[in-house]
Amino acid sequence: MNDMGKVIIPSCLLLVMVASTLVGQEDAGPPRFTVDVPTVLVRVTVTDPLNRYVVGLERNHFRVFEEKVEQTLSHFSNDKSPISVGIILDASGSMGDNILSARTSVAQFLENPDAQDEYFLIAFNDRSTLIRDFTSHGDTIRNQSSSVAPKGRTALYDAIYLGLETMGRARNEKKALIVITDGEDNTSRYTFREVKDRVKESDTQIYVIGERGELGYGRNVISEIVRLTGGRAFFPHNFKQLDYFVDLIHTELRNQYVLGYVPLDQQFGGEWRKLKVELDPPEGLPKLSIRFREGYFAPNQ
Repeated sequence: MNDMGKVIIPSCLLLVMVASTLVGQEDAGPPRFTVDVPTVLVRVTVTDPLNRYVVGLERNHFRVFEEKVEQTLSHFSNDKSPISVGIILDASGSMGDNILSARTSVAQFLENPDAQDEYFLIAFNDRSTLIRDFTSHGDTIRNQSSSVAPKGRTALYDAIYLGLETMGRARNEKKALIVITDGEDNTSRYTFREVKDRVKESDTQIYVIGERGELGYGRNVISEIVRLTGGRAFFPHNFKQLDYFVDLIHTELRNQYVLGYVPLDQQFGGEWRKLKVELDPPEGLPKLSIRFREGYFAPNQ
């Protein structure tokens, strides 16, 4: 079995499957903050050189900087907290040969959910349609995805924009969009710049699986979008590999650290604030990689 998607626990360097109990947990349950205290949450993914997820790190192993100024962490967790996920399915005409693989992968992602998980489904071609709003019933999403029939062109930007708007109603702290597509945008009402600005306003991670041969310059556009959010983009040669990458995304969402802090600079004016996370892991570990969102817009006072 390939090591991608496995989990590594630093205390003993033991590789375990996703279902194993995680160690080093603190502050059980999602964070709760009063509305008058602007708390910034940063989800961090840590992997080793073999792309295995590293769990079991503790608060003192992380440092967070906002505009190059170190912040004091007020929250730290790496528990398997519930997730809010929007599945965005390409239903354009070019998906004709791939739609069955996409539906099967969606069904696989929805297996064994947490009771508090929630999902919605968007399908897009010339138009983007919210097929099913948030529900905790994975069967509902799975059944409705089976009715998606491919036709028309590809309004990818519109679909991502609608996904971010819908995610505004999410009840969980962990939020992600999973986009499955085989082509680049060719008919959206929203521009790339507008979508990029909307992405920067959101705290939603974006994951995209796009078929390598059909995306062309769209690969650079997708990579820039996901980089801003701390998500990932995968470009398999064909959709026969789709199940593997969907499973990888599911594993990642279940094995992230959540860092929270109250900004030292309380002079808010709607400006973009750049974030940086540094890792000081225990001795004996190989060089680790981390991913996190690049920044956030401060609220307007």
